[in-house]
Amino acid sequence: MGNQSGGRVFLFLHTNDFWRDYHAMQAKGVKFNEQPREESYGTVAVFEDLYGNKWDLLQLHPN
Repeated sequence: MGNQSGGRVFLFLHTNDFWRDYHAMQAKGVKFNEQPREESYGTVAVFEDLYGNKWDLLQLHPN
């Protein structure tokens, strides 16, 4: 429980439709710490769970 990672992301929620899930999570009040961004590996945004742990919402680019 609590901030187990010292403020760093250590959990990953993979999705096959980033924008669908991002907007659905926002609508339910999920706190995102940043705007979504495109990286070489995919689309990602950091969010916090109820205990302050940081997660990546992540959609990987196809190989």
